[in-house]
Amino acid sequence: MTIPQTHKSLLSRLPERPRLLILSLLVGVCSGLAAVLLTWSIDAVRSLLESGIIRSRNIFYLILPGVGMLISLLLLRYIIKDNIRHGVTKVLFAVSRGESKIKPHNTWSSMLTSAVTIGFGGSVGAEAPIVYTGAAIGSNLGRLCGLSYRNITVLLGCGAAGAIAGIFKAPLAGVLFTMEILLFNISLSSMLPLLISTVSATVISYIFRGQTAMFSSNLTPFSMGNIPFYIVMGVLLGLGSLYFMRSTLWMEDKLAKIGNAYIRWAICSVGLGVMIFLFPQLYGEGYVILGELLSGQEALADGGSVFSWLTGRGWGVPLFFLLIFLVKVPAMTFTNAGGGNGGTFGPTLFCGAIAGFVIARFFNLAGADVPEQNFVLVGMAAMMAGVMQAPMTAIFLIAEISGGYQLLIPLILTATVSYGTVRLFEKYSIYTKRIAQSGDLLTHDTDQAVLTLMDTNSLIRDKYPRVRLDTPLRKVVSEITNSTAAVLPVLDTEGRFQGLIDVGNIRKYLLRTDLYDKRNAANIMEDSPAVITEGEKMESVMRKFDRTGAWRLPVVDAGRHYLGFISRSRLLMAYRDELKEISGED
Repeated sequence: MTIPQTHKSLLSRLPERPRLLILSLLVGVCSGLAAVLLTWSIDAVRSLLESGIIRSRNIFYLILPGVGMLISLLLLRYIIKDNIRHGVTKVLFAVSRGESKIKPHNTWSSMLTSAVTIGFGGSVGAEAPIVYTGAAIGSNLGRLCGLSYRNITVLLGCGAAGAIAGIFKAPLAGVLFTMEILLFNISLSSMLPLLISTVSATVISYIFRGQTAMFSSNLTPFSMGNIPFYIVMGVLLGLGSLYFMRSTLWMEDKLAKIGNAYIRWAICSVGLGVMIFLFPQLYGEGYVILGELLSGQEALADGGSVFSWLTGRGWGVPLFFLLIFLVKVPAMTFTNAGGGNGGTFGPTLFCGAIAGFVIARFFNLAGADVPEQNFVLVGMAAMMAGVMQAPMTAIFLIAEISGGYQLLIPLILTATVSYGTVRLFEKYSIYTKRIAQSGDLLTHDTDQAVLTLMDTNSLIRDKYPRVRLDTPLRKVVSEITNSTAAVLPVLDTEGRFQGLIDVGNIRKYLLRTDLYDKRNAANIMEDSPAVITEGEKMESVMRKFDRTGAWRLPVVDAGRHYLGFISRSRLLMAYRDELKEISGED
């Protein structure tokens, strides 16, 4: 991505704040165009392939998804040469550990591989790839125009927000998605760029895709008498969210152990092909099925499945859709693990809608009278709130994509109950679980966020004279005399840290000239109260300083080779600077 030199020169003359606002508009337009291009590409690939497919137990359902996964795998291995799956998680990691830097190829590579994956029938969503694309656009534009880390991060968030707004035609959901999931410390000054980006992306989407809501729905006005049913559904979908998250992560871990990528592809493509052959509803994103359920046409959703005989019986209908809910998770995981590129966003909506329908139909078969289309819609919000742990995003996204603001109360109620249920068992979302395990997760806790951003290795200072175990006291005194250092590291012949000499603690030896040739460093050194390991998380480093009360601690590598010292004063100065950076203070 390049900006003409004259335009770049004009931008560079502007103060950073107006520059950020101009770039947020540009990022919003680019993200909106990317969202339009991705949806068109998926539709084009699907239309081209499905023109020759009979949509009824066709053998192509066994083959096409695997072909798409293979093409994506080959693109990733031989052209892109990078792992770009799990886009939202990658964006989170870029913010926390990559100084908000995302590689330039991500402005197109995620779109290309996800269009092939989904167009050929991969059972994943396009939202995570487009979020990665939008964030890459924002990150690269921000760095190209010389913005500070804080404003590059804001522009990255603008790209992600614009991508969500563009693909769903939902500007408010784009802002909330960025606030709840991606950016840990949104200030009021950051809201304006986000709003500019989401509105501009939505306008672009309106121009090319029309202004109608993504889903048309046949909803019934909210009834207070249905509140107990919504609460029950919130709890059930909270538990369903746990199934979704834990099953996905467990399967990914198991499949990742298959070292050969082509063997893994073969296993996953066969598994996915069989699932889609048995349940054609799993083919692609599945949004057509959601539209049918929202309009009350569940009979059309049997899709030629070998289990469609169940839909002719009363209790068989919800059982049939419950099977689809359960199978969707492994279908999604097989798609990604086998080489495809897609996200969990779309499958979350799909599973929520299916589960909402199942629960409503069970209620009605048991003698209640609840509006099934309403439960389909509200189920989407409840599932998203549980899986992503982002209730505000879930509430307003579902309202925006369906025009279902009349159901705002059940949307809020069910999403809140689902989110609360999940939090009883799981602290992290599907996006943050793996990052949290590595200690790189940024949170809305400012102190924790600052510690996560700080880099231990950048604080190391090696200005202290080194002495060896056998260095005579005479030489030690000479080193102390010729240096201002307060401590001296003592090393063995291989450069491994053995202890330290605190100048303040050996004053009794300085005037004992009779001991100068009788004592050596090994006789007068002391153990360090703690040792810091190269690359150690800053939170752990802070705990060691607090526990020991030390003013400085040595840093060693994995082989205990000495690297330098970190002082408490330098650590506190770095903490203050980082805090000022993320809070936007001058």
